[in-house]
Amino acid sequence: MISVIIPVYNEEKTIASLVTYLQQHAGALLQEIIVCDAASTDATKEEATKAGATVVVSPEKGRGAQLNYGASKASGAVFYFVHADVFPPQSFATDIQLAVEHGYGLGRYRTTFNTKKWYVHMMSFFSRFDWFACYGGDQTLFVTKELFHTTGGYRSDMRVMEDYEFVVRARKQSRYKIFSKGALISDRKYDRNSWWKVQKANSTMMRMYKKGASQDEMIQLYKRLLNW
Repeated sequence: MISVIIPVYNEEKTIASLVTYLQQHAGALLQEIIVCDAASTDATKEEATKAGATVVVSPEKGRGAQLNYGASKASGAVFYFVHADVFPPQSFATDIQLAVEHGYGLGRYRTTFNTKKWYVHMMSFFSRFDWFACYGGDQTLFVTKELFHTTGGYRSDMRVMEDYEFVVRARKQSRYKIFSKGALISDRKYDRNSWWKVQKANSTMMRMYKKGASQDEMIQLYKRLLNW
């Protein structure tokens, strides 16, 4: 059984449709949908609850803390971490079940975008490769409950790059699956910023992370580089 965990902050416009979509396509394999909120100031919690999700509020700030708190409330044998603006393929539940049955402890999808912009689709093509740059949460991530607890979960002190750090650690202990299908990612970030600005910001974050920059340094620069 799969526990879907969705970290959110002010996602009232998207969360209900995502919860409904996940319920419709997971079928009997779905244990629960846990929406872990970071004290949203809009109607995110109300919209998620009406859609049928279990809503919890993380006592700590930060994406890593949110993910861990959501996982602490989950009872499924597999945790599936999904961002609020990402829709996995309709077959996600059976895809994950088969991957686990074949010995994979964690894995992700490729990416796809609902746009005609060629340069955005170029990103989709490269997401098929097993590269560090493709370890982000936009691709969604499944991980068995056993592996999650064995690795100690996410680092609660991380607010950015937490997905990348976790995947690197977890892959040392289990097989990693990359599905041939793509998760549909919102292009809202690209609507507010040019493709080049987003790529520059992302590559800058990765360089800073690998050089040991602090979380505050990365977050402050990321906010300056992009229009939110």
